[in-house]
Amino acid sequence: MSSTLFVGGGLVVGEKGTEPKDLVIRDGVVTASARGLTRPVGAEVLEASGKLVFPGLIDPQVHFREPGLEHKEDLESGSLAAIAGGVTTFLEMPNTKPATTSPELLADKLRRAERRCWADHGFFLGATAENADRLGEWENLPGCAGVKVFMGSSTGDLLIPDDATLERVLRSGQCRVAIHSEDEPRLKARYAALPPDASVTNHHLVRDVDCAVVATKRLLALVEKTRRRVHLLHVSTAEEVALLRERRLGDLVTAEVTPNHLFLEAPGCYERFGTKAQMNPPVRERRHRDALRQALQDGVLTCIGSDHAPHTLAEKAKPYPQSPSGIPGVQTILGLMLAAVHEGWLTHSDIVRICSSGPARVYGLTNKGSLEPGSDGDLVLVDPDVHGPLPLRWLHSRAGYSPYEGMAMHGWPVVTVLRGQIAYANHAPVGLARGRPVHRVRT
Repeated sequence: MSSTLFVGGGLVVGEKGTEPKDLVIRDGVVTASARGLTRPVGAEVLEASGKLVFPGLIDPQVHFREPGLEHKEDLESGSLAAIAGGVTTFLEMPNTKPATTSPELLADKLRRAERRCWADHGFFLGATAENADRLGEWENLPGCAGVKVFMGSSTGDLLIPDDATLERVLRSGQCRVAIHSEDEPRLKARYAALPPDASVTNHHLVRDVDCAVVATKRLLALVEKTRRRVHLLHVSTAEEVALLRERRLGDLVTAEVTPNHLFLEAPGCYERFGTKAQMNPPVRERRHRDALRQALQDGVLTCIGSDHAPHTLAEKAKPYPQSPSGIPGVQTILGLMLAAVHEGWLTHSDIVRICSSGPARVYGLTNKGSLEPGSDGDLVLVDPDVHGPLPLRWLHSRAGYSPYEGMAMHGWPVVTVLRGQIAYANHAPVGLARGRPVHRVRT
């Protein structure tokens, strides 16, 4: 059945600026974007006066825990948190139980997502020593977001700690490979040396700067050798930023940062939030935070990924280092970026660049990340007049906690549209879950 949505009177935000525009979305696709458009006969109207209209956000790094860990999160609850925060597309990581390491396990996730995911989605295949030579055959399967490598901080088959196996992965296929870059031998040695009274306040010292830098140096050497494109996940150190600037590898290496590394800092976050602020790689001191902010401003870091990684409160209450690492965050990306605009170190157009068009370019997502004609009609209305402390009751993650509970809001997403249909409004989902697999440019 044909459908038309008219979005009238809003300030449409793009990479090049913000201007008053109306939008017409027919059958899920933007067909017109201009000032003073006439509402098509029979169109549903979304009144956007006084609102900012952003392209739907793309979160390229989430852990929604299904299958096997649904007590922490599942595809339905995680994607609801996503759509509530203006994230209309997510890419989900493979470290579930079982890990997503084969076409059959990828197909299982896609089946689970049908009629349950509130946002469009793709799923990563995890690289292992056993499947390294097959990944090139599988990377362009429908619904596959690409290939994910854990150089450290993982368990079982998903861990790729050595350069020889990593080189096999990089030589198998052509799509950009997402990399968790921490040096496993150094991690093992440092955890083995932990005293029995270790506290989470030491987390950023245990997983120190060299844990990240050593691995990233190894990775960049292999990238230069193989010429395989990679995407460096959750960059956490000023030293890695300096490496990216110095090596100047262009499109061979893109990189992302989490909001946590931009808004939290050690040691204060551990003193205030305890293990709720524990993640890998860890939140570090202010000098790292400031270097990451600057790198995001000037394009050394390409995009934002939440690394949404929920655990239960009971799990988080375990003594360190038995407490699991991870912070829920898919729903709070946009609110935090709006806070950055208020603080003066980002603009509204920067939000589009790093949260919408940037991740679309990194992963070759067709028709995503823009509100230009021909793009999918994915958008989020932001009310700039929403202020006050963020209430926990607005957040939909099954985790039930956030270090950003109570943060001062400077605008908040109030309506989310997925392919021309309102999916979330008034702090509640609208209609039925209708997310579908993303399409990537085949390489």
